[in-house]
Amino acid sequence: MPTLKLPLKYSLDLKIIGVALLYYLFARLGYFLAFENTTALPAWPPSGIAFALVILLGRSVWPGITIGSLVANIMAYWNNPALGPQTIITISSVIAVGNTLEAVAGNYLVKVWIRDVYPFRHAKNAFRFLFTALFMCLAGAGIGTASLYLNAVISSEHIYETLISWWIGNVVGILLFTPFILSVARKIKITLSPSRIIEVSIYFISILGIYLLLQVDYLTLTMQRALPLLALPFLLWLAFRFELIVAIAGVLIVSLISIYFTVNNIGPFVLAGEANSMLLLQIFIGVISISTIILSATVKERLDVQHQLRQFNENLEVMVQDRTRALNDEIGTRKTAEEKLQRTNQELSKRNTELDNFVYSVSHDLRAPIASVLGLINLARMDKDAVMKDMYLDMINKSALQQDHFIKEILDQSRNSRLEVKREEILFEPLIEETFNQLKFATSTGKSVERIINIEQDEPFFSDRWRLKVILNNIISNAIRYRNGKDPVIKVNVSISKHLAKLAIEDNGKGIEKEHLPNVYKMFYRATDDGAGSGLGLYIVKEAIDKLNGNINIESEVGKGTTVQLEIPEIVTQPIPL
Repeated sequence: MPTLKLPLKYSLDLKIIGVALLYYLFARLGYFLAFENTTALPAWPPSGIAFALVILLGRSVWPGITIGSLVANIMAYWNNPALGPQTIITISSVIAVGNTLEAVAGNYLVKVWIRDVYPFRHAKNAFRFLFTALFMCLAGAGIGTASLYLNAVISSEHIYETLISWWIGNVVGILLFTPFILSVARKIKITLSPSRIIEVSIYFISILGIYLLLQVDYLTLTMQRALPLLALPFLLWLAFRFELIVAIAGVLIVSLISIYFTVNNIGPFVLAGEANSMLLLQIFIGVISISTIILSATVKERLDVQHQLRQFNENLEVMVQDRTRALNDEIGTRKTAEEKLQRTNQELSKRNTELDNFVYSVSHDLRAPIASVLGLINLARMDKDAVMKDMYLDMINKSALQQDHFIKEILDQSRNSRLEVKREEILFEPLIEETFNQLKFATSTGKSVERIINIEQDEPFFSDRWRLKVILNNIISNAIRYRNGKDPVIKVNVSISKHLAKLAIEDNGKGIEKEHLPNVYKMFYRATDDGAGSGLGLYIVKEAIDKLNGNINIESEVGKGTTVQLEIPEIVTQPIPL
């Protein structure tokens, strides 16, 4: 829906006209509720309207207050036969100046002392608003009373009575209308929950009950006198449970009804004289207005603090949860780092131990064949027998082969620790056949080894061919080296299923004693003193199996043979070098 935008040069003029019109209309309301034969009113609504409009629209609208007050007072005094036109204009002009000064002074105090255009959020500002109203109304009441006295409208005997009555009327007008206008100007979100609907229903039922009690003859007089006291709990209830606009609207309705009935000589505030009735009525309106405003501000402040505490608790809970997650992440990271460091330390400790053993064993196992060769050469030089020379040459050859085998194992271990895993297609039948062919001359004596090979491979299998070759070579060479004197047999079973290769290498050799089985994977560990083993074979096998993420299990019985079972998972993708 399009909105009509006024030129800036006319906006202030329209505000001033609007303020003047509102001031005049509410002045007529004030005169409508006036006592007869008095110069003061129970409440002066324009004072509250003017104060609220100056706060909302700014000090620049003060001419509207002056115009509205001037017209309202001229209209009020114009029919007074005791006053001439000039006197009426003079009195009205001075009163208009006082009313304008009153609103401007109140606006100044709000800005420099209260510092909040809506001073009903905190109890402290609500009290300051009350004191501001008391102080600012002295200006309007004092100037207006002085104008009436100087123009002989009132005598010196009635100065204080007129001043106090005027001052209280202006204060009551501010207490009733300024909070209401400021509350209406705010954006208020009203939500009716089931509990609030029940409260409102109880409120109206209670009012209906009081009205019905007033209709009972023998209770009528008592209930009329008790009405001010009965109104207080309901007004405080509104202040405690609802927004200020609801509570002050209740106060405004009760006050206007009280003024109307008191002016017509009905109700508990009617006393012997009109001045006394008006003063009692003003005190009642002032008390309920102040109580409602202060209680509403206190409740509002408490609710704001509760909301801030709730918000703080929610934020604190979120912060605690975030910090807890961060600590858990930090603990997890630290734990992972500690585990990694522990594994690294264990690995370093293991490597250091292996290095010490390696240095010792290498120095021993490399020097032993050399020393044997040197000794055999010296014997060969001294012995002239050709047969003995051939025997010495065979022994030298055996020592050289032993040293060559040992050096090959050292190279295999070095390559296994250095080289990354390589993905290749594996055909187990030619791989195993190649291994047996390379090892058929491993021993120069004894019967040949019977081979029983069973391979079930219907699908491609990918792994590291060099490491598989090292594994098979060491296991099969051990089976050949440590065979029995009877007919040696080596059985090799291979099955491929679900990307997993299962190998079982079984021999009928000498076997391994059970107490040696847990240690056979250690570097340079020898389960027997027979033969020329270096103690590196099964260690290299275990290291290669670990590189392939596989498993190895050895079952052996002395005198019956050994079975080595392997499980090697397929390398699905080519590993990325670290």
